[in-house]
Amino acid sequence: MMWNKIIIFLLGICFLFITLLCSAPSAEERLKLSTTTSTENTGLLKVLLPPFEKMFNIKVDVIPVGTGQALKLAENGDVDVTIVHARKLEDEFMAKGFGVNRRDVMYNDFVILGPKNDPAGI
Repeated sequence: MMWNKIIIFLLGICFLFITLLCSAPSAEERLKLSTTTSTENTGLLKVLLPPFEKMFNIKVDVIPVGTGQALKLAENGDVDVTIVHARKLEDEFMAKGFGVNRRDVMYNDFVILGPKNDPAGI
């Protein structure tokens, strides 16, 4: 009878231990993003990332560097995603098999503004 109580007690402790292990919060998922300093400096990521992180329950770590370094980080597998703006380097990166699913995500236009009478003759 005493052994039955000890076995039940030990089984209860094991069950409690397993329950605690299974319910322990897992480490927060993180996504590493290399991007150019100019993209970071626009402030766009500060606007886009919070709702993205909330929607997908993931934290994005932004690493702002030059285009070459951003691609090198991706080539080495140090980041999950990269946003750069040098099409020739991007195409080379993809041709070497370092990336998948390349997408254009933004573009810019250079616009010249001035008075209607165009004193600069543009």
